[in-house]
Amino acid sequence: MSTEGKTRPGSRVLYETIFEHETRPGFVFDVLLLFVIVASIALVMVESVPRFADSHGSLLRSLEWGLTIAFTAEYLTRLYCHPRPWVYARSFFGVVDLLAILPTYVAAFVPGTQALLVVRTLRLLRIFRVLKLAQFVDQADDLRSALRASLPKITVFVIAVLSMTTISGSLLYLIEGPEHGFSNIPESVYWAIVTLTTVGYGDISPATPLGKFFASIIMVLGYGVIAVPTGIVSAEIARTPRRGAVGGQACTECGSENHSLGARFCGECGAGLED
Repeated sequence: MSTEGKTRPGSRVLYETIFEHETRPGFVFDVLLLFVIVASIALVMVESVPRFADSHGSLLRSLEWGLTIAFTAEYLTRLYCHPRPWVYARSFFGVVDLLAILPTYVAAFVPGTQALLVVRTLRLLRIFRVLKLAQFVDQADDLRSALRASLPKITVFVIAVLSMTTISGSLLYLIEGPEHGFSNIPESVYWAIVTLTTVGYGDISPATPLGKFFASIIMVLGYGVIAVPTGIVSAEIARTPRRGAVGGQACTECGSENHSLGARFCGECGAGLED
């Protein structure tokens, strides 16, 4: 009989400890993991400071290798005890867990790539699961769906803004000229983008009355640049159907998570969910 999709014999307790954050052992494991992740991120940040790297380089590298080996063992253990290893490996957290350990091994052959270890910051997203904040993950999904639905309208809006900045920059180039800092059209378009987006670096500014008049118009239009995309996305979010509350229990048969709150059976495979 095929065992694909089922927890491996002898690994059920291990699975519940690593993946089931609603159980006490799972909660303790995840909290400890979060502390270790924070420590590893702090270690990467300290190592980037030359003063500490020069005086404690060997110690910092030893600690980094120790944490990397621990994270590697954790990743392999997750693959071993998960009922569907490839599902975990291709999941968001699975990819992040892998990326969190690769830079240290790559740095052994390509110096300098250890800075990529800051990707471990993404592992802190597990706090949403540990603190039973799964509903916030759903809200992020709603926001992503709203942004995807808004993409065509925002694309048209961005094209209109780019056209506006190109025309505005060209006009200011003709009005002001190189003697006032508008040395060429690309430089003038840069000024128009900075002005229209209300950033206002001030490294280039019009000096003639006509140039200031057009600049004032662009500044006023800049408020629309902020308001229009905000309104588009807000409208799509308002159309997004509301979801019910979810729990964080993982199915021991297929590994599916975030079932409806109080669900007794897995929505993916139909297996019973333990209380």
